[in-house]
Amino acid sequence: MTPNAAHDPQDPSGRRIVAPGGPRLAFSFDDARLEACEGETIAAALLAAGRPVLRTTERRSEPRGLFCNMGVCFECLVEVDGHANLRACQTVVRAGMRVRTQRGFGYRDAAAELGE
Repeated sequence: MTPNAAHDPQDPSGRRIVAPGGPRLAFSFDDARLEACEGETIAAALLAAGRPVLRTTERRSEPRGLFCNMGVCFECLVEVDGHANLRACQTVVRAGMRVRTQRGFGYRDAAAELGE
């Protein structure tokens, strides 16, 4: 933990450690409104919110979540604002971002949703 960092008083789960007074950003995950701390990755924000499942597999729809947390394994793929296959562990949350659980390979679903 860095100096001046502490457990976030606004996080009842006690999972998030932040510098005091940091700004909050609102974003959505599967149409649920969530908050993230400025500079936090999607993966960190979702784990702090108790949402560990980020995608499902193509064949069996098995849940997948964060594994390596450094952009190597590709287990944390999500759809962001209609774009599939973004790594949640490498993508920083932006205000108003729409994140969705990626189903299978993602491209087919995202393109159909956008009317393409």
